Amino acid sequence: MMPWPLPAVLVWGVAWLSFAGLRQLAPPLAAVLLACGVGVAGSLLAATWWRRGLIALGFPLSLALSGAAVLPGWAWLAPLAVLLLVYPLNAWRDAPLFPTPRGALGGLAALAPLPPDAAVLDAGCGLGDGLLALRAAYPQAQLHGLEWSWPLALLCRLRCPWARVRRGDIWAADWSAYQMVYVFQRPESMARAAAKAGAEMAPGGWLVSLAFEVPGQPASAHLPAFAGQGVWIYRIDALSRAQLTCQP
Repeated sequence: MMPWPLPAVLVWGVAWLSFAGLRQLAPPLAAVLLACGVGVAGSLLAATWWRRGLIALGFPLSLALSGAAVLPGWAWLAPLAVLLLVYPLNAWRDAPLFPTPRGALGGLAALAPLPPDAAVLDAGCGLGDGLLALRAAYPQAQLHGLEWSWPLALLCRLRCPWARVRRGDIWAADWSAYQMVYVFQRPESMARAAAKAGAEMAPGGWLVSLAFEVPGQPASAHLPAFAGQGVWIYRIDALSRAQLTCQP
């Protein structure tokens, strides 16, 4: 990994080079939009939200200050539109993009065994880091990814052609067909995820959460593999349905 702020400087430089080249071939607004797209795509590489914001907004803000392009006032909403394409508002309630660190699921198969060809869902798959980790843990499983942001779903599909990736709402989707559902959500989402898993998944299945546990529910197993918090593993028939309520 490159030290901060080198990733931001590189992305801003590529965005400006893209803008300089595109303005010779396309209308100013189109050149701005495409260069903003470069910045937003580059922001996906950052690990924290404030860094993603700095990378994504660096080009449009510097362009506005420089006066290098004369655009109507409404045109400055375009960078926001590009940002919302990748990070839609619906996803901000959950975990818009928390990549699964490499090796975080090492040892999972020993604690949560699955039969060959078991269906496994990465709920909120982002760019596919979780799918890559699941594939390493369960090479014979049928891997599925579900992602609300269509640009992220498209990139994930290209990055993980061996998985079945589709765009959709993880909370509206039916989890009953999966023997394991993997999530890397926020702490506030875990009770809802457990309630959904307990209501829809068959006994014997697994809910696996990276970093965050289900409040008030003892884990069936715990894998200390990530930032001192590890992976929390819940057997579906061990979840207490009486104590879980699914919140909208």
